[in-house]
Amino acid sequence: MPENYVPPVAETTDSAKQGKLTAYGFSEAQRMAVRVRNVGCTTVTRGTGFAIDERTLITNRHVVDGTTTLQLSTYDGRDVDVTNSSVAAFADLALVRTKEDLDAFPILAENDPQPGDQLTIVGYPNGGALTVTSGEALYYQQDPLEENLGEVLVSDAEVERGSSGSAVLDSEGRLVGVVYAKSNTGHSFIIPVSSLLTILAGAEGFNAQKTTTCNR
Repeated sequence: MPENYVPPVAETTDSAKQGKLTAYGFSEAQRMAVRVRNVGCTTVTRGTGFAIDERTLITNRHVVDGTTTLQLSTYDGRDVDVTNSSVAAFADLALVRTKEDLDAFPILAENDPQPGDQLTIVGYPNGGALTVTSGEALYYQQDPLEENLGEVLVSDAEVERGSSGSAVLDSEGRLVGVVYAKSNTGHSFIIPVSSLLTILAGAEGFNAQKTTTCNR
């Protein structure tokens, strides 16, 4: 990853009103967002995932890379067992399948957000409390991390390390993107929902991930 860009991560808050969410919307966000803890051979990577159906999570590929064990937990501390994971052939995306049903999942928007739209990002910065932050869709640009994504959305909504894989919601609470990086100036980079839908629709969009074996 270029030194000017870092995996993302939002100021921690317990407020249901932060990020333009109503109390009901915050409750839904709590139930769709999941902490991801990737235990590798020498490091632990923390990130965020969100449900897209009863037993499927989306997160970033770099959140699950090099794993020996993936650990998922909900906002209320419930552990969720993983059956398998797969990574996108291109783009910084991964799928994680679970053994049990997840509580809630968002409607995927049909269209990408436009500059000026208000956005809400839902995640677990630093593996801590669920946090929601709000910002504006600024503009589209070519993917700066060269993940062959084409154009990605730039937003001024704050993210931090640990928010990688966070859901990006529009003012209606629909999913419009996935956070995957931030710039050295604090802007967040978002995979737009159209790219996610294209990859999900492809028969070979994701490849099974192999668990890493550590040398002892």
